[in-house]
Amino acid sequence: MRRLTVPFGKNMLGSLKAGEEVLLNGTIYTARDQAHKRMAEAVKAGRGLPIDLKGACIYYCGPTHTPYGRVIGSCGPTTSSRMDAFTPLLLLSGLRAVIGKGARSQEVRDALRKHKGVYFLTYAGCGALLSGCVKKRSVAVYGDLGPEAVFRMEVEDFPLIVAIDTMGNSVYK
Repeated sequence: MRRLTVPFGKNMLGSLKAGEEVLLNGTIYTARDQAHKRMAEAVKAGRGLPIDLKGACIYYCGPTHTPYGRVIGSCGPTTSSRMDAFTPLLLLSGLRAVIGKGARSQEVRDALRKHKGVYFLTYAGCGALLSGCVKKRSVAVYGDLGPEAVFRMEVEDFPLIVAIDTMGNSVYK
């Protein structure tokens, strides 16, 4: 199993193959529907993104309430297709990878190939287990969205599967 560190350099993801298992380390961001909508609106309005996505990875996740003594509550993936309308624009803005669950649209697969990005899957139904890989967490932006805010998370050995590689190969085909 290969270990990767975020942020990703331009050619760092090119050797990954669909179906390959990896362990991710470094800083990732969580973002769901409403945060994606706001980021897309900011870009379209010419205001730019409120966070630097160059080489970044977004995890489609809305963490649950944080229990006492823990860094984060359960943090399992949400259905990725809900972000399909926003993903190509964010990839154009420098985003390099996304994490979630489920198949993606042809438009997203094409955008991943064009921008040399990767779509990772992580294990659905294992949010409590995944929370153990999160070492630090803070609100990055849109704190008013509560659990759907964009969180900055430091992860260690976060388990992933390459669902769509930079060549557009998919585990769903």
